[in-house]
Amino acid sequence: MKLPPNNPKKRLPKKNPKANVGQNSSIYFDLGLVLMLFVAYESINYKSYDKSDIDIGVLDLDKDNEEEIPIIDLVKPPPPPPPPPVAPEVIEIVEDEEEVEETVIESTETDQEEEIVEVEEVDVDEVEEDVEVPFSVIENVPEFPGCEKGSNAEKRKCMSKKIEKFVRRKFNSDLAGDLGLSGKQRISVIFKIDKNGNVTGVRSRAPHPRLEKEAARVINMLPKMKPGRQRGKSVVVQYSLPITFLVQD
Repeated sequence: MKLPPNNPKKRLPKKNPKANVGQNSSIYFDLGLVLMLFVAYESINYKSYDKSDIDIGVLDLDKDNEEEIPIIDLVKPPPPPPPPPVAPEVIEIVEDEEEVEETVIESTETDQEEEIVEVEEVDVDEVEEDVEVPFSVIENVPEFPGCEKGSNAEKRKCMSKKIEKFVRRKFNSDLAGDLGLSGKQRISVIFKIDKNGNVTGVRSRAPHPRLEKEAARVINMLPKMKPGRQRGKSVVVQYSLPITFLVQD
């Protein structure tokens, strides 16, 4: 059978005249070349080993567990020898030549014929303790000079006003300004009026020690009063006094 001559003019027509078969031929050629190079590289680097030369061994667990444990003979030490017997004490017999006087214990019981001596009563002096009662609950308040008349409540009110007026007149309020203080100042004072009506135990607390001394000086100047009474007895009365004043700038 004879083939038709290679005449481009007589080639068969394409099914799709717009199709270009050689458009991506260079891409296909490059991919094939890369694939062949990869296969050739892997063939060169491929290695094989003889399985008979590889011996991973076999682990025998029973052999490891069969460990020889040395046998130790425990030899008990011989018991210590018993202690030597204690020699008995030599008892020396001494002849009883000395006479020992016996103590006679007399009976303390009495009979009906013995006279009974009466014991005189012993007077025991009672020591009176200084009982302190707050001014707010005292039955009979101390009487400040000039507050002798009226009820107990009126005497209490009169005494508070008299002490407040006395402190306001005697206290040096300019001292706070000299000390560099300003504004409202407060001094807390606590003192006692003893059984004789005298002022004792003055304690004060202030923003400055000199103010505390000034408050104590004024309180110690208070006149003697009639002492307070609780259940008909003179007692010590505790009195609290706040002193407040304003220092002008």
